[in-house]
Amino acid sequence: MFNPTREQVRQFFFDAWRKYRQASQMTALEGMALQVMLAHPEYHVVLNDPDNYLEQEYFPEMGETNPFLHMSLHLSMLEQLSIDQPPGIVAVYHQLASRLGEHPAQHVVLDCLAEIVWQGQRDGRTPDSKAYLECLQQAAKK
Repeated sequence: MFNPTREQVRQFFFDAWRKYRQASQMTALEGMALQVMLAHPEYHVVLNDPDNYLEQEYFPEMGETNPFLHMSLHLSMLEQLSIDQPPGIVAVYHQLASRLGEHPAQHVVLDCLAEIVWQGQRDGRTPDSKAYLECLQQAAKK
């Protein structure tokens, strides 16, 4: 299982952004990450300044969003959609996207994903894919 450090994850995004800006060849995963980065122009200032943001701390309790966590959740979701894992996520995502649009639908999925990951970490267990899909199905009904 791939378990990168915080710095490795951040460096991945910085490297992909640098390759994009230099029009260099990118891997398929970097290309997926680029889609996420381009959809979030509010993070470009961070991506353009790795020296100041590689070690930056973010405090959600103070209303701060960690851009690297947010982009990583997007990337995880895109990978899940590419293989329909958990089974049924693609169908539910299409329901959300047809009603809300692509990017807003992705954020609904991210909310469920983040909640399920948090619950798994809190309880010391693997994230519950059934609960994840149920969260998405409930969101699609709203």
